[in-house]
Amino acid sequence: MIEALFPLARPILHGLDAETAHDLTLRGLSLLPPRHPAPDDPALAVELFGRRFPNPVGLAAGFDKGARVADALLGLGFGFVEVGGVVPLPQPGNPRPRVFRLARDRAVINRFGLNSEGLDAVADRLKARAGRPGIVGVNIGANKESSDRLADYVACTARLAPHVAFLTVNVSSPNTPGLRDLQGEAFLDDLLARVIAARDAASARPAVLLKIAPDISLDGLDAMTGTALRRGIDGLVVSNTTVARPASLAETALATETGGLSGRPLFAASTRLLAETFLRVGDRIPLIGVGGIDSAETAWTKIRAGARLLQLYSALVYEGPGLVGTIKRGLADRLRAEGLSSLAPVVGRDAASLSRLD
Repeated sequence: MIEALFPLARPILHGLDAETAHDLTLRGLSLLPPRHPAPDDPALAVELFGRRFPNPVGLAAGFDKGARVADALLGLGFGFVEVGGVVPLPQPGNPRPRVFRLARDRAVINRFGLNSEGLDAVADRLKARAGRPGIVGVNIGANKESSDRLADYVACTARLAPHVAFLTVNVSSPNTPGLRDLQGEAFLDDLLARVIAARDAASARPAVLLKIAPDISLDGLDAMTGTALRRGIDGLVVSNTTVARPASLAETALATETGGLSGRPLFAASTRLLAETFLRVGDRIPLIGVGGIDSAETAWTKIRAGARLLQLYSALVYEGPGLVGTIKRGLADRLRAEGLSSLAPVVGRDAASLSRLD
């Protein structure tokens, strides 16, 4: 099993630069035979967006940018997979090196800059998996040199909507200059209106999600959630990587690298924002909790803060694919310990206290 092999492969992978190791991992996954994971505990199932997620543990965007190994990733036991980000035209992203492991912090800094094979390649691969089981969504963005970034999101929506369960509108990557400006109230309102119109005109109607930055102010969060509610989007992904550098980071030299920080140091800030978001939207907009999940305990905390679904990525660099099963077993054990038959009663129950998480 690939989970059992990871402890042997980790020293080799970590002996390589991070991007080379990532590329080798993708290549290895592409060579795996089709695999069907063991059935999940029914208590972990989540009904959302008109679909039944077998478990709430998803893979965040950024791992499989080109939608090359979505089915292999589902075979590892993820409840859903988000591919991308994708932009309309192919672009190389920023120069290498552009991703760094902060091993002592269990963190990663990346400044990929939305490197993408482009819309045509990703759309063809997603179309080719039509009829296969498993929930797959896609993260969409705008080209760095685009003269009309709103049109880029519309183009991605129109082309990809027939082939995915959800579209995540990414206006929160810190690695594309000016992209976070689209989080402003007027821009965001126009953007969401256009994306939803394009989705509604497509032959299928995937859910439309919005991914936000952990660095947003509470006033900004008020404006953003108000816009999301007014436009009737289907979910909020909280949150992307952060440009902040906590004083607690042990890898002080690497911490000076520019880019978005993810992994364990992001947990407190992203969970606090998740709880603040839940306090504003309640049950009106489902939330997907992302940032620093590396155990069943941190996953459980995200749910208590308001998450209906979860996503992880950076922790896989350190813990390997076996982490997915570990989290699922831990969540099921907690439900049994509390005599609960689903995660629903746990969602947001401690949001008020977790909004003050240090």
